[in-house]
Amino acid sequence: MNAPTPQATAAASPAETLRAALAGLLDGLPPRQAAQAVERLIANYRGRTPTDAPILRDRADVAAYAAYRMPATFEAVRSALGALADAAPEGWAPGSHVDVGGGTGAATWAVAATWAGERPVTVLDWAEPALALGRELAGAAPQLRGVQWQRSRIGAALAIESTALVTVSYVLGELTEADRRSVVDAAAEAAEQAVVVIEPGTPDGYQRVIEARDRLIAAGYRVAAPCPHSAACPIEPGTDWCHFSARVSRSSLHRRVKGGSLAYEDEKFSYVAAVRFDPEPAPTRIVRRPQIRKGQVLLDLCEAEEVLRRETVTKRHGPLYRAARDADWGDAWPPPSAE
Repeated sequence: MNAPTPQATAAASPAETLRAALAGLLDGLPPRQAAQAVERLIANYRGRTPTDAPILRDRADVAAYAAYRMPATFEAVRSALGALADAAPEGWAPGSHVDVGGGTGAATWAVAATWAGERPVTVLDWAEPALALGRELAGAAPQLRGVQWQRSRIGAALAIESTALVTVSYVLGELTEADRRSVVDAAAEAAEQAVVVIEPGTPDGYQRVIEARDRLIAAGYRVAAPCPHSAACPIEPGTDWCHFSARVSRSSLHRRVKGGSLAYEDEKFSYVAAVRFDPEPAPTRIVRRPQIRKGQVLLDLCEAEEVLRRETVTKRHGPLYRAARDADWGDAWPPPSAE
């Protein structure tokens, strides 16, 4: 497949440009080989491979895994960053960004999709093949051509230069407990304005996010999203976990590897966005998929009063009912237009 022309790239959004760049990654790689590479890499990522022993061994590995995983990571991070943008003062945008454990740069693309313009960006990762492919992909987007791709161990020795925003996405699960603490502390020290941590939407992923949240609050940060407050999470440990969902378009590789026929999948993720400025968090957050029934919508909400509550919105509520029918998992509630 031909690379996008400069004119087409300039007119396209970062999301469209990324999709086009990923579509050409597997040219020349037999589909069976690509599927086998993805299956092996998924199995390894579910293990406990040290970050100084990269499992992305070569370009074929990285291309297969990026084509399979990068769209989901991008959509999850973009969703978390969108919530941060909503809670930030009007007009705020990060002036610089460090992507910790960024690999091929999904979070870097998500930042570009959330805030227009160019900014100094550094992607830190231990896997040189991932960094090389990330640099190649970024060449398709004018605003990302100046990104610095830097090899670095992600752990106790991590050093991060001062920056406005630090993202740590889908990284903590690959680290030991001690290294997780070190990475979050390094991010907290380096970030001048915001730290965003994203993990898979599993009980373990949520627990890692909560641990990061606690460390960021202890370091003086305030929670901008998803929580409506910076107090303790009201979920009783072991009974449930807070997570959200992002819709992801499936490539043909996705469908071959997973044996599915749907053109999309839902990426489940947990996250926290913490800031040094005064945020305007959501008054409440929808923390489960709304249940739409005849004449009513059931919303599970996390509230500023540090409680979880179910609200039933019926036709009698007029505009609020219409807003509830359009509301999605992870949205702030109520929307300003319905208040």
